[in-house]
Amino acid sequence: MPIIKSAKKRVRTAEKAAIRNSKTKRSLKGAIKAFHRAITGGSKEVAEAKSKAQGAIDTAAKKGIMHKNKAARKQSQLAKAAKAAASAPAAKPAKKAAPKAAAKTAAKPAAKKAPAKKPAAKK
Repeated sequence: MPIIKSAKKRVRTAEKAAIRNSKTKRSLKGAIKAFHRAITGGSKEVAEAKSKAQGAIDTAAKKGIMHKNKAARKQSQLAKAAKAAASAPAAKPAKKAAPKAAAKTAAKPAAKKAPAKKPAAKK
């Protein structure tokens, strides 16, 4: 335990900051987990969960709990995941056209290439 008065105060303020930071971290983790649950559950509240998660990330970056570049990266990942979740149910399965294309290319004879030019000799 510190003896100096200012050091005692720093201990008290550090404890308060630790509590404040842990609350922000917990709300951030909860918002991100809720977003992932909304995506996997197929819920229509994905947009709302995404906005809450991005708000929590912004708050963490503003308070210095998370670096601003990490916050930007996390927001980008959330947006990418939301976009993939939105397009996944609407996507139709592709037709199997690959075997026909492979058969056409195999039937063609290989074209002969022109011989490469030789470099001119230096004098």
